[in-house]
Amino acid sequence: MKRKPLIVLTGPTAVGKTKLSIALAKAVGGEIISADSMQVYRRMDIGTAKITPEEMQGVPHHLIDIMDPEEEFSVVRFQQLAKAAMQEIYERGNIPILVGGTGFYIQAVTNDIDFTETETDSVYREELTRFAKEQGAHALHERLRQVDPAAAEQIHENNVKRTIRALEFYYQTGQPISEHNEEQKLHESPYELYYFVLTAPRERLYDGINRRVDQMMQEGLLAEVTALKNNGYARELVSMQGLGYKEIYAYLAGECTLEEAVDIIKRDTRHFAKRQLTWFKREKQVIWFPKEEYEYQEERILEKMLSIINNNEIASAQPTQAEE
Repeated sequence: MKRKPLIVLTGPTAVGKTKLSIALAKAVGGEIISADSMQVYRRMDIGTAKITPEEMQGVPHHLIDIMDPEEEFSVVRFQQLAKAAMQEIYERGNIPILVGGTGFYIQAVTNDIDFTETETDSVYREELTRFAKEQGAHALHERLRQVDPAAAEQIHENNVKRTIRALEFYYQTGQPISEHNEEQKLHESPYELYYFVLTAPRERLYDGINRRVDQMMQEGLLAEVTALKNNGYARELVSMQGLGYKEIYAYLAGECTLEEAVDIIKRDTRHFAKRQLTWFKREKQVIWFPKEEYEYQEERILEKMLSIINNNEIASAQPTQAEE
């Protein structure tokens, strides 16, 4: 049976995915599925660099503004919603395009990772929930770090639900959940996959990040976070752990100056971009698009992408690696 096409357009934050994604979608008859763990939240627009209705230019977008900030969003939920959206897109005769920088979310779809739940042990789960309430999220997270350091690195300590799930998995199977997830990565994609990763030289990328943060502040990031705080969204929420939000919350709590908060956002976003590149380097079937090789001309990048798609040149495309 012929595999269905799936396009991925990703890369580090601030590399310039949004504009190119619109041109690509228009060229192939595509609909965009946001692969971003933060753009799902309503009322969180500036700090997530959320695409505006005007920027969409009529191209359908999915998985944006679908949850309230107090709700927890997970890779399992993303996979369910993304696959449902893809089915609808295929039925309309269009091509789904995953656009965003959350690597694990992309992988969950491209590799069709199996997140089947093991049997729930309610007694153990209640014990862990009680422990978290009595000892705190940090103490619970430390228990996970002792048995599965890799998972502890990937799961924020305030995400008690995911921490409990990882501890449950280890308790029930004797296998770290991070090891299980690594095994799932080895699955072949069930799709005719076109996995494009945009990159740029580090200095240029970091300069773009710094300018984007300055722009977010000019557009009203402080007012956005203040409004969220005033509406009762606590800084402990998973949504408030996003870059730009937790730092402004720290300023609002009097823990740093506004200038210090902005500097921390820039620094941590640069670190995040580096981690994103490391993730994509580990992925299979990736086709790299270093923007400097195309003299930063989006028309040339788009032309090459369309050539690969139209001629099914995945095997022959040269996977130029991103710089360290």
